[in-house]
Amino acid sequence: MLQKLWTDFLSLLVRRPSRFQVAALCWREAGQGIEILLISSRTTKRWILPKGWPKSGQDAAGTALEEAWEEAGIRIEGPPPAKIGHYTYHKRLEGDVPAHTVVDVYAIHADRLLDSYPEAGERDRKWFPPDQAADLVQEPDLASLLRQAPGLITAHSS
Repeated sequence: MLQKLWTDFLSLLVRRPSRFQVAALCWREAGQGIEILLISSRTTKRWILPKGWPKSGQDAAGTALEEAWEEAGIRIEGPPPAKIGHYTYHKRLEGDVPAHTVVDVYAIHADRLLDSYPEAGERDRKWFPPDQAADLVQEPDLASLLRQAPGLITAHSS
């Protein structure tokens, strides 16, 4: 009886809906393949993609571009960002509360990497081959997406 009450009613009251963020998978051509830019998070210093919450008045691609600029110093002159997939993770909110978060990922071909940008000095940034980038991130869904990135980028740029 208590089990049914919990699963049918009480758990629905305490379960939080998924949050939504947008990420920029910044890439460049390198030799016979591509490299992906990872940045460090500000608090834990783990490797991540530039990402953030949706911004009022911007579509998701615009938010991805803004995050790429603010967090990594990326500027582009080429094609607009293309959505290549998504991943999920548990974001730690204020008070260390975990929130299930869905992140849409937009591929951005990096034309320029500037040294002066809003979060310069707060994060590290480094280019990696896709498999190495996948090994460095903690989110399994993101790692899988990074391993598939060369094919996804090719499919969306043709």
